[in-house]
Amino acid sequence: MTDTKLLSGRVALVTGASRGLGYATAKALAAQGAHVIATARTRGGLEALDDEISAAGGSATLVPMDLMAPDGIEKLAEAVQGRWGKLDILIANAGSLGKLMPAQQLPSKVWNEVLAVNLVAPARLIRAFEPLLRSSDAGRAVFLTTSQGAKTRAYWAAYGASKAGLEALVKSWAAELAESSVRVNLLDPGRMRTAMRTRAVPGENPETVPLPETVTPLLVELASPGETRHGEVVRAGQ
Repeated sequence: MTDTKLLSGRVALVTGASRGLGYATAKALAAQGAHVIATARTRGGLEALDDEISAAGGSATLVPMDLMAPDGIEKLAEAVQGRWGKLDILIANAGSLGKLMPAQQLPSKVWNEVLAVNLVAPARLIRAFEPLLRSSDAGRAVFLTTSQGAKTRAYWAAYGASKAGLEALVKSWAAELAESSVRVNLLDPGRMRTAMRTRAVPGENPETVPLPETVTPLLVELASPGETRHGEVVRAGQ
């Protein structure tokens, strides 16, 4: 019998996969037949993810790691090259909110962490994994962004600046790949019921906020070989 799953035989890397949207995305990709390489700092969350993927008949490789480690991303790319020789799907989901406070008061430590996770790590992912995405017949990359990069709201300086920078980075990279088979996009998932959302809007009733699972069909679509959008900011619900 022919396997009709959309992503059968494809290899996907998901960062920040131990909870929230990353967790839900890893499950959704695996359900469509992809082998998921799941990375995050929290080993327990990754192990729970692996249990769920395995129980549903999928497969995953767990890579507990800190994206800010000096050479972790590069070593991971070497390992993927050695085992699979390609990467079909890159979902750059990991993010850091930092602290919501006046820009003048933001400590250097907060600036450095937010920019490292939200901007520098994606740049390193691009550098390390572009050759592997090019080795795929239809490499797909999706970077998670937010409307905060464009709104420039008070007290969101670090997070907003990092996401604005991310969008510039990814759009520039997409332009460089225009003549290749790799398709690259950004996704703004909108409001989601996640731990980061709770920190950002502590007085909000979580029951009024959609679950991350409502966004995963769009992520699967953007990761599929048939996706043609490129260099766009795709907004969920639009």
